[in-house]
Amino acid sequence: MVVGDLVLDVVLVPSVEIESATDVPGRVEIRQGGSAANVARWLARLGVRSQLVCAIGRDGAGRSLVAQLERDRVTVRAVRVTGQRTGRIGVVVAPGGERSFVQDRRAALYLRPEDLRPEWFDKIDLLHLPVYSLLGEPLGQAGLRAVELARARGALVSTDLASVGPLLAGGRRAARELVSRLEADLIFATEREAEALLGRYDADRLLEFAPTVVIKRGGRGARVVARDADTDGASVLPVAPQPAVELGSSVGLEPPPPLRFDVATTPVSVTDTTGAGDAFDAGFIAGWLESRAAGTGTAAALHRASVAGHRAASRQLRAPRTELPPG
Repeated sequence: MVVGDLVLDVVLVPSVEIESATDVPGRVEIRQGGSAANVARWLARLGVRSQLVCAIGRDGAGRSLVAQLERDRVTVRAVRVTGQRTGRIGVVVAPGGERSFVQDRRAALYLRPEDLRPEWFDKIDLLHLPVYSLLGEPLGQAGLRAVELARARGALVSTDLASVGPLLAGGRRAARELVSRLEADLIFATEREAEALLGRYDADRLLEFAPTVVIKRGGRGARVVARDADTDGASVLPVAPQPAVELGSSVGLEPPPPLRFDVATTPVSVTDTTGAGDAFDAGFIAGWLESRAAGTGTAAALHRASVAGHRAASRQLRAPRTELPPG
């Protein structure tokens, strides 16, 4: 299950650098967007039973977005909010593929804790929440309520730090308290997002917030760090170990070193990377759950999940971009 945003993406892809006070050629496209919706869609495409809990407006855009997800076999639990239009995200894609965003989330923020039905959480294996799903009100409270409902049923919880600006909107201390409160089993982040949360980049320190961390590094692949992990059956590229730190009064006792390895990927030349990180999350989650169900050793399961994540991201990057039909 994924809880969070289902929105319109208004994507601007200029063919040359944007110049002030004049026109430049390029493409303007309307697409299905929302980090949560992207993950839910890719989970379904990868054969995972997938559902999205979200809030949309009572408008044609919302109806069209839901219809598109249902065509991908996602079960959509959409709360329709009166008086708020379906959210929109402006995406400006610079030459080279990097993006900037303008958020107008509207109805997406109005998912309330009381909108969540406990039976939706029956028989789920994992709940995924982009950090957007924990920010803003009442959505943030709904996200935390979803965690409670999932935990009560024994489900795992994963999150993606998603974006530096929203993550740090209330300051670094508030961001760290929020991520700590989540008690996630799995955290996805980029190097920049990890640095924003911690004050400096240190993948190992993210283990304070979750037992498994995946650092997404684009064309340089992914780095996986996990605590208390076995290494049975793993075929991984090790990362140089860091010195152990003494804990409390246990002088001379060192905790077992965390498992660390990198998984390479084949760089893809693209002009638009939108959605690739969400596709990676979905691929990793699908591979991780499958390996865990098969009883695969922890390190091998994480390695296979990383490869699955890269494959999904590559498919997203290579796929033709389809526009959202009218509602």
